[in-house]
Amino acid sequence: MSNIILDGIMGLAVGDALGVPVEFESRDALRENPVVGMRGYGTHNQPAGTWSDDTSLTLCLVDSLCIGLNYYHIMNNFIKWLDHGEFTPHGKAFGIGNTTNEALIRFKNGVPPLLCGGKDEHNNGNGSLMRILPILYFINSIYGSDFQEEEEAFEIIHDVSSLTHAHKRSQMACGIYISIAAMLISHEDLDAAVELGIKKAMDYYKKKEEFQSEIEHFSRMESRDFKHLPEEEMKSNGYVVSTLEAAIWCLLNTNDYKSCVLKAVNLGDDTDTVGAVAGGLAGLKYGYDSIPEEWKESLARRDYIEGLCNQLYKSLAW
Repeated sequence: MSNIILDGIMGLAVGDALGVPVEFESRDALRENPVVGMRGYGTHNQPAGTWSDDTSLTLCLVDSLCIGLNYYHIMNNFIKWLDHGEFTPHGKAFGIGNTTNEALIRFKNGVPPLLCGGKDEHNNGNGSLMRILPILYFINSIYGSDFQEEEEAFEIIHDVSSLTHAHKRSQMACGIYISIAAMLISHEDLDAAVELGIKKAMDYYKKKEEFQSEIEHFSRMESRDFKHLPEEEMKSNGYVVSTLEAAIWCLLNTNDYKSCVLKAVNLGDDTDTVGAVAGGLAGLKYGYDSIPEEWKESLARRDYIEGLCNQLYKSLAW
C-alpha cells in the first residue's frame, strides 16, 4: 500500500505553495502571465515554495491525529500556529481568515472546541475545507473507504469543520470532499470515483432533515454535465462551494497532478486554497511520485512535512 497520507498532504502543500505568490490576482492577469512553476515573492512577499495557512492548519490536524482524535489538542495546535509560529514555513503565521480567527478567540476565552465555529451564513468561507483532508486517513483507518453508511464518520468530519466553520454548508462541503477523496483511493477510473464520491455523500445528506436547505447549493456538482461547464462558469473565490466546485472541475478536466494544480492556480483569486484543495485530490489520485520533483525540492520544510505524514501513517491502524 502506498503512503496515501504523503500522496494527499504533499499534493495539498505543493498546490498551496504554487498559489501563494499570485493570491488575489485576476484570471485575466494570469492568462497574460500564467503560473508554470514555483515563483518567489509576489502577493505575500515570500520566497518560492512558501505555503500558507492552508497547509499550516492541515499540518496541525496531521500532528494531532498522531495521538488520536482530540478536539482540544487540535485547537491548541491552531493556537500554537497563530501565536507562536509553529506549523509554519518560516516561523510566522500569515493569512488567517476572519472566521477562523474569531473561532480561535472564542477558544482562548474558554468556549469548548465544538462550540467555537461560526454558524452564520457569512461564515461559509473555505477555511475548514482547506484543512479537512487529514481526517480522511483517520476515518479510512476505522471504516475503510466506504464510510458513507456510517453516521459517526460524517459526524467526525462535521465536528472537525465545526472547530472553525460550523454552518451546515461548510460541514457538507467537507463531507463531499472527503467522500470524493475516499473514492479516489479505492477506484481507478477518475470520473467514476468523483461521481460516486459525490453521489454517496449527497445520498447521505438528502436523508438528513437538517441539511435539506443546503442541498441546492451543491446540486450543480451532481450533474453529469458539470465536467463540461466552461471555465467562465467556475468561480475561484473564497466561498466554500466555489472552492469545492473549482477543485473538482480542475481534477475532472486534467489527466495528471501537474496539469490539475496549474489549472486550479491559474483560475485566479483565492489561488492558494483552490490549488491546495485540488492538489490534495490530485495527489491522492496520481500519487506522490507524480508531483514534479523540482516543486517538491523547492517546498519549504519539505522534510518536516514528510516526517509528519510518515508519523501519522505509522500511528494509524490500517
